[in-house]
Amino acid sequence: MAEPLGAPIRVKEHGRFVTGAGRYVDDIRVPGALHAAFVRSPHAHARVGRVDGRAAAAMPGVAAVYTARDLPGAERPIPASIAAPSGFRRGGVPALAGTETRYVGEPVAVVLAESPYLAADAAAAVAVNWKPRPAAGTLARALAADAPRVFDDWADNVAGVSSAAVGDAERALAAAHLVVDATLGLGRLAAVPIEPRGIVVVPDGPDGVLTVYTCTQSPFSFRAAIASVLDCPEERVRVVAPDTGGGFGVKGHVYSEELVLPLAARRLGRPVRWTETRREHMTVTSADRDQEHRARLGVDGEGRITAVETTFHRDHGVYLCLGEVIARNTINHLPGPYRVPALRASGTNVVSHKAFAGAYRGSGRPEAVFVMERLLDRAARALRLDPAEIRRRNFIRPEAMPFATGLAYRDGTPIAYDPADYPAAFDRLLRLFDYEGWRARQAARRDGARRLGVGLAAYVQGTGVGPFEGADVRVDAAGRVQVRIGVSSQGQSHETTLAQLAARELGVDPDRVTVLGGDTSALAYGMGTGGSRVAANAGPAVARSARQVAAKARRVAAELLECAPEDVALAEGRVHVAGVPERGLALGEVAGAAVRSRSLAKEGSPGLQVCGYFSPDTVTFAFGAQAVAVEVDTDTGVVRVLRHAAVHDCGRPINEAVVEGQVQGGMVQGLGHALGEELVYDADGQLLTGSLMDYALPVAGDTPPTDVTVLAWPSARNELGIKGVGESGIIPVAAAVANAVEDALADLGVSIGRVPLTPYRLWQALDAASRH
Repeated sequence: MAEPLGAPIRVKEHGRFVTGAGRYVDDIRVPGALHAAFVRSPHAHARVGRVDGRAAAAMPGVAAVYTARDLPGAERPIPASIAAPSGFRRGGVPALAGTETRYVGEPVAVVLAESPYLAADAAAAVAVNWKPRPAAGTLARALAADAPRVFDDWADNVAGVSSAAVGDAERALAAAHLVVDATLGLGRLAAVPIEPRGIVVVPDGPDGVLTVYTCTQSPFSFRAAIASVLDCPEERVRVVAPDTGGGFGVKGHVYSEELVLPLAARRLGRPVRWTETRREHMTVTSADRDQEHRARLGVDGEGRITAVETTFHRDHGVYLCLGEVIARNTINHLPGPYRVPALRASGTNVVSHKAFAGAYRGSGRPEAVFVMERLLDRAARALRLDPAEIRRRNFIRPEAMPFATGLAYRDGTPIAYDPADYPAAFDRLLRLFDYEGWRARQAARRDGARRLGVGLAAYVQGTGVGPFEGADVRVDAAGRVQVRIGVSSQGQSHETTLAQLAARELGVDPDRVTVLGGDTSALAYGMGTGGSRVAANAGPAVARSARQVAAKARRVAAELLECAPEDVALAEGRVHVAGVPERGLALGEVAGAAVRSRSLAKEGSPGLQVCGYFSPDTVTFAFGAQAVAVEVDTDTGVVRVLRHAAVHDCGRPINEAVVEGQVQGGMVQGLGHALGEELVYDADGQLLTGSLMDYALPVAGDTPPTDVTVLAWPSARNELGIKGVGESGIIPVAAAVANAVEDALADLGVSIGRVPLTPYRLWQALDAASRH
């Protein structure tokens, strides 16, 4: 029987994952496949002289050594996922570098051999005449007046400026009772999914189609990129994303390796494969964050916001693969859930000699929340207000919904928050967290070496960005339901949640529904997984298509049962006359009859099958808040998180257990960002934290029990009332932890302006404060 929407049913995918039956890219075995290894630049910026692959090509088991000259198409710039807007400078990098490299790890040649070990040895034997050039390896260096240019035809390293304003922020700040300011920064992050990138390319089969297996989040845009570099119709390329061990945004872009290998496979006429090493992941797979802010917040005597202003710089690495999207996300999410009468924000988009930066879970939103929530805590301290109270005084009230911020989202639509009760949700968090209890415990330990701090942070999140997603729903003669979608899964439980939606419309058990995605042959069009968009876009598409299939089943059953279609009910895998369950047929029988149904023939669409699409008008806004309690060791700078709680409004949940899991996963990733994870480069663009020995991922012992409460104020943007959730858990964590640590140490003169709060960085702050 179909469960009601929201039921926390067992996740269907987990069975094969926990038993080792998942099928990932590296599990795909194709007879005769060659293995690839890339010859990469050891310099962040260099001229490339001769690339001599003769010694490598002569090694036993080596099939080919290719440079850009050998693979026409490899010299073209990698297509950006989203183009930079008009007025921005444009720059890009080729799939294989020719005469110049612009970041450490940029490939200049590929070696194909009979085993990965032979390929690696041969790649090491390729001799390259490098001529190093000065590099801009940090944001500060890239912005310097004498900075080496990433692109020689640019006057500097600034691609363009993203800005927006509401009201007169300068006047409002001048008139404010109190203005607090801060210099704030967020370190550069790697995604570190458990499965690194990988690709298997099978060249043209009997049907002339080249098939690519890869762990992409965006099969259709990936297909378009490959078809472009191969100069062939998209219909001649099939992209399949099998089980994928995490993505978090970085698998939504197109990379050098993924364009080079289809070219090599077609030239050789043999399958080729490549799996990224962890070192390669840290070095060349896209990163995120890396923003530096100067910000001011004005409040009146009661602590109510009068204005906020920020000027920031974002380091995109070698080029803007997402245009200004992430800078724009930061600006649009800056007001958060608060009434902000005046705002001014300006973000400078900078290129540098590092691998390109793209989307990582949150994509601009954690940066905005970090700025606003840090400023609010400092204003509360200056006014001697409780941090919870200053937030209560500034929350948008439910009667003001839908609330217009005065900004426009990146799709051009004026931002209007979905109706919800932010103050009630926030109070729910405080009760869940035991806020008063932690304040009492903090007071009792104020003078010890291990101090307690409490941090709060709230956010809104634009979710479910369009333009569309689709679903093909069909029922076979055995009563099994197949749902084909245009998105791929990286652990979001699509096979469960979307099956629940179809099952609900068709009156079947979700176990009778199979969801197939991540395959460009499954559907005509698809956009991809990212931006907390699948449930809010593919969800309504599945529900609509399944609802239309149910309507077709009623018409066919009405013919067979000699009744009116409106008198037919679907339940428990059967189609029967409403109120007379014994007078009915199995859904599979109806599906078999539907192929020759006269009523369906009149519509020109035989069978119980419908393919439909859903296109939202704009995004839907979710709300959430988190609270953390930390213990800070003032002797060592070590921070231990003792308690972590969250509330999140996902609209109407499809499966509460999945929502909770998504939020909890984001919370843990957020702790990594707050306390340890950072890609650190020297001024010459050399990565200093390129392994898991020095890139500090959180481990089980670092993670406290997490409590999540799912809230449900339905969205008006889709008929299911769904809001997104995938990125939500990570968004406020860095801000909440920074607030908690400063809360513990403020009376010692310590201020927190940057994450991650590594023990050394915090010890330095404690030491500096003790000297004043």
